[in-house]
Amino acid sequence: MRIAIAGSTGTVGKLVHSIATERGHDVVALARSNGHDLEHASLPPSVLDGVDTIVDVSGIQTLSRHRSRRFFESVSANLQQAGTAAGVGHLVALSIVGIDRVDAAYYGGKLAHERAVQRGALPHTLLRAAQFHEFAEQTLVRGKLGPLTVVPAARVRPVAAEEVADHLVTLAEGEPVGRARDLTGPRDELLIDMV
Repeated sequence: MRIAIAGSTGTVGKLVHSIATERGHDVVALARSNGHDLEHASLPPSVLDGVDTIVDVSGIQTLSRHRSRRFFESVSANLQQAGTAAGVGHLVALSIVGIDRVDAAYYGGKLAHERAVQRGALPHTLLRAAQFHEFAEQTLVRGKLGPLTVVPAARVRPVAAEEVADHLVTLAEGEPVGRARDLTGPRDELLIDMV
């Protein structure tokens, strides 16, 4: 099948690209580095010619709820518009476990992303995954305040980004299911210990 990956150069996107290619799928990489600014410009439907499924693993590095929300709503609208025009039959989107009551910072944007996917015209599958093991390193980078690093006191059940990517490809190969079963790691960890 032909699978388009929005955010194909990110942590999960690279892995989705690799796994989908290994499984013999024809992959269309959608990323700014390939000339696809999914936030600020409409995607020409011709880019999605013959695409069966779009996997949306796009992301932005910000702690601003407003910025995150604006990004995800724009990207989702552009993917929905181009996908509908091109006759795409399935949109698979990645979100985060447990964000229902956290409408703040980046999570507020992901909630807006989920809502945009759910109200869009494309049949969809929404996968919520726990934070990746790679989240610890991201926390170190994002939480720097001078010589200190601020780490939230959070309990997480981390999962490998590669496992998430593999599951996303499997979902992309199937029919739209709406909200898929959440994907988490095998045990609880404290983020501070991971960092």
